[in-house]
Amino acid sequence: VAGAGAFFVTRLRRGGMRVPYTRKIFHFMVFTTAAAVHLTWALPGTLVYGSILALVVLGAVAAGEGNGLYDALARDTDRPHRTLFIVVPLITTAVGGLASALLAGPFASVGYLAAGWGDAVGEPVGTRWGRHPYRVPSLAGVPATRTLEGSAAVFAVATAGSILALWQLGIAPGFWWVGVVCGLASAGVEAVSHHGLDNLTVQVAASLVAHWILA
Repeated sequence: VAGAGAFFVTRLRRGGMRVPYTRKIFHFMVFTTAAAVHLTWALPGTLVYGSILALVVLGAVAAGEGNGLYDALARDTDRPHRTLFIVVPLITTAVGGLASALLAGPFASVGYLAAGWGDAVGEPVGTRWGRHPYRVPSLAGVPATRTLEGSAAVFAVATAGSILALWQLGIAPGFWWVGVVCGLASAGVEAVSHHGLDNLTVQVAASLVAHWILA
């Protein structure tokens, strides 16, 4: 899965697709597969999956510019710290996934899809249709903005992902509103999180909200 995802976004990037899109397509694939792995094999399977994925990404980072996956993940807007903003989200994704699994058990899959789907659409929507930007704190002094339009997209798609994860867990359809609450938590946390840290905060927030309501 990691190799296929790397190949796919590399082809898209070399075909001219912009990094905000190739990066988030890879992000979507990573988190969606993590949710499926967690539902099937729980934490042990997720740890194996995450370790292999990390090796693929770190290999691209070691190769640097000119590597297809690196070029598909490294934003020009993150210069001069493009590598930092590949490695930090990789670490925060791993920490957030582990924390969600340990704290929320099976409800970690809610966080995986809320973060993986919601955050995947926030940046592209903001890039394409964002008209109302706002500043967010960032690491290493790199200027970072988000948009109200992007945040609205995070809410809508994180809600859809949360509802799907709850359905996969066998939660009765009458609890669809829990997915809405998870979507609200995801959008709210993403809006105030440091640039580069939202992969951690959104995962944990959505997972814990679902666990708190339903466990």
